[in-house]
Amino acid sequence: MENIKKILKQQIKKIKPSEKTINNIDKVYKEFSKDLKENLKYRKIRAEIFLGGSFAKGTLMKKDKYDIDVFVRFSNQEDISKLKGLLKRARKVHGSRDYYELVKKNIIIEVIPVLKIKKPEKAENVTDLSYFHVNYILKKIKQKKNLGDEIRLAKTFCYSQNCYGAESYIHGFSGYALELLISHYGSFLKFIKEVANSSNKIIIDDGKHYKNKQEILIEVNKSKIQSPIIIIDPTFKERNASASLSKETFEKFQASCQKFLKNPSNSFFKYKPVSEDFKNKKAKIILVKTNKQKGDIAGTKSKKFFNFFIYKLKQEFDIKKSDFDYDEDSNLAFFYLILDKKKDEIRRGPHITKVENLANFKRVHPNSFIKNHFAHAKITHNLSFDKWFKKFLEEEVKIIKEMSIKEIKKIS
Repeated sequence: MENIKKILKQQIKKIKPSEKTINNIDKVYKEFSKDLKENLKYRKIRAEIFLGGSFAKGTLMKKDKYDIDVFVRFSNQEDISKLKGLLKRARKVHGSRDYYELVKKNIIIEVIPVLKIKKPEKAENVTDLSYFHVNYILKKIKQKKNLGDEIRLAKTFCYSQNCYGAESYIHGFSGYALELLISHYGSFLKFIKEVANSSNKIIIDDGKHYKNKQEILIEVNKSKIQSPIIIIDPTFKERNASASLSKETFEKFQASCQKFLKNPSNSFFKYKPVSEDFKNKKAKIILVKTNKQKGDIAGTKSKKFFNFFIYKLKQEFDIKKSDFDYDEDSNLAFFYLILDKKKDEIRRGPHITKVENLANFKRVHPNSFIKNHFAHAKITHNLSFDKWFKKFLEEEVKIIKEMSIKEIKKIS
């Protein structure tokens, strides 16, 4: 235990930005928000500005390039469309609600329009809840000393294990979900111990919106509580703050927690690219690029294509290991594969009474035979990966186009 505490202390020193860095970011924010306020006032637009994200909550992690979330709370929906006219040289980013991105003194500023609402249930978009989220977490951090540092540890560990991000191509923990989890458990260590030893669904309701866990499972919309961890948003009872977390990502994170607790090391807090796991293992690497906007949209589309690619690949090869990686900067996805030749097999086809299906099966498999009233065919798997890949590109042209893939090639 002493070793773990020592490692966590070392990590906090590494991941906590300096006071100078914080002051520089704060200066950029104040200058930007001052100009934006003046523009809003000049154009007689009723809106107010508030700072969101990790910087506002005091949970910012040290990194090469910093970003800040600036929310503009509009009094009505119509005024949201006027935001673009107030931001010079800003890049429009499409999402559930479009927002804008610009750079000031090497700091990325994301300007996010939201509706000014008094009650969370009036939200038209999840971003409308951000104001309530920031205030809730700030209150928790003020109540407990060092909670901000514990949140930093959780985010760094989670990111390093490729489990951080609510995007659909990651299906991991959102920043807000981790903040709520650490607020609930009180420390990073207690949180990962709970995850490591968990064999059942973890259910948290710190807002005490429901009588018990059973009521949550009955009352909350089933589509919102499929995740391995359910965190009822303290600010809004209808929302599961960890709904993005998939079973696959949770199990990967749980395994990382177990390994760290068994053999603690600073290496668990160091990000390791997916490619590292496939080094010197004769891996096949496929590069894929979509024609979609980079970020969640392109990443999600690429992941969907990866799943289709794996489905087709399994028909010819035994997949020993596979993984997906999406790089937002380059807007490229990479498929990593370690394959073995698949054993020849006997594939069962339709029943002899299914005349049309039987005819199709025989056309695809001329050497098919009937056994116990079903058609069967011996399938020989003798294609090399290169030949299979060429065949895949030729046969799946329509699907590749429909899935918005503009480039796909083998690079290793």
